[in-house]
Amino acid sequence: MITFPGGMHVKSLFDLSGKVALVTGGSRGLGLEIAIGLGEAGASVAVTGRRDEWLSSAEHTLKEHRIDALAIRGDVSEPADVASTVAAVLDRFNRIDVLVNSAGISWGAPAETMALEKWRVVMDTNVTGCFLTAQAIGVEMIRAGRGGTIINVASISGLVGTAPDVLDAVGYSASKGAVVSLTRDLAVKWARHRIRVNALAPGFFETRLTRGVLARSQPDIERSIPMGRIGKPGELKGAALFLASPAAEYITGHVLTVDGGATAW
Repeated sequence: MITFPGGMHVKSLFDLSGKVALVTGGSRGLGLEIAIGLGEAGASVAVTGRRDEWLSSAEHTLKEHRIDALAIRGDVSEPADVASTVAAVLDRFNRIDVLVNSAGISWGAPAETMALEKWRVVMDTNVTGCFLTAQAIGVEMIRAGRGGTIINVASISGLVGTAPDVLDAVGYSASKGAVVSLTRDLAVKWARHRIRVNALAPGFFETRLTRGVLARSQPDIERSIPMGRIGKPGELKGAALFLASPAAEYITGHVLTVDGGATAW
């Protein structure tokens, strides 16, 4: 068998045993899928959300998968909630190795009539919340001196424009574009601390946020995707695990699209 100096076995490259991950917005949807995937790879997982009923269900689901889990109620746009979340994770697990910024909201309205307060609410959660959590976790990772990885969940809506009859949510698209820029700049700023910062940019998956859009426009959306379909449950967690794992040790500042080829046209 040929071996290479310093090389890890490929199975070890995807092993998160002994690591601790925090997934914001991990109480349901794609955030919960990612949390399960990281836990299946061996990590202990903390998830946050704003509604107790979804948090309780998420914690139960994670434990059903035999994942050491913690559910924390909190709003990522509130600095005090972010600080208390970090403190709770450290109190329970004594470390944080992986952060997934998955918390996000949207508001649909034509750009010409988008209410300013709705624009601000979307920006506060999707951009400011992402920054506040990354900042707090980044400070802890720098203090601990072990490095770490941050994955920001963006969207292909932050990379390309979308026809208004498919998705008319300019605040959401702008916020995800900001997440992409934030990801790249933090990757440059924190590389010296061995903190890798990457983004996932999913295409259309069925979630609470997309259910109405898909009910109205799924055939049109699928015609715009080379693979001819939207994403299926389970098709995002592997990409998240890759970015979180030693397999991606030399990858930072990257935006990984998971979109069936929608941005490849």
